[in-house]
Amino acid sequence: MTEEVIRIFIADDHRVVREGLRVLISTEPNMEIVGEAENGVDTVRMVRELNPDVILLDLVMEPMGGIEAIEQIKAENPDARILALTSFADDDVVFPAIKAGALGYLLKDSTPHELLQALHNVYQGIPSLAPSIALKLIHEINQPSSASSAPPEVLTEREVFVLKHVAQGLSNQEIASALNISERTVRNHVGSILGKLHLANRTQAALYALREGIINLEDTTKHLPPSD
Repeated sequence: MTEEVIRIFIADDHRVVREGLRVLISTEPNMEIVGEAENGVDTVRMVRELNPDVILLDLVMEPMGGIEAIEQIKAENPDARILALTSFADDDVVFPAIKAGALGYLLKDSTPHELLQALHNVYQGIPSLAPSIALKLIHEINQPSSASSAPPEVLTEREVFVLKHVAQGLSNQEIASALNISERTVRNHVGSILGKLHLANRTQAALYALREGIINLEDTTKHLPPSD
């Protein structure tokens, strides 16, 4: 069976970096570059038009940076899958990017194999983090949450199950198919989950699920509960 081609969009303000990524990705028979941009403004516009499978995104660009671009892309398409590729591992860059919705975070000194594997992982909805970033994230999710002074509301059994799927990287459409419900119902569940837990987006929901032990990093099994 022919393997699906992963459609990739590249955003970086350095032409030589874009060229290097283009050459590397072209060595993979199941990947293709569908577009590229040198700033966040063009990235948001072109991603809207091209709807790529994975967005490979630098975080430091002008006039609009990568984090703001992530926020706008995710606001328009919550299922967009974004891999941040940057030289910076500082907390004030890492956490905003992940909280904005990046599914992966890789440093530019990563090996070609690590980058290609990260693209495959993000395409499949699997978080992909550089080891140093993963350590930062583990430390962060072990800290007490200060997002809201109000305690989170209790989730229903179905909401907990939907949260598990969200943390596993499934899209609304994939969750709807698994539960045999409509995509609109899934969106309602996700909205309710975010509201009850005082969270801003799906990435924060995934971090909450990890911190609370609802799911762990090795958990990839899915068991359907009885239908409502």
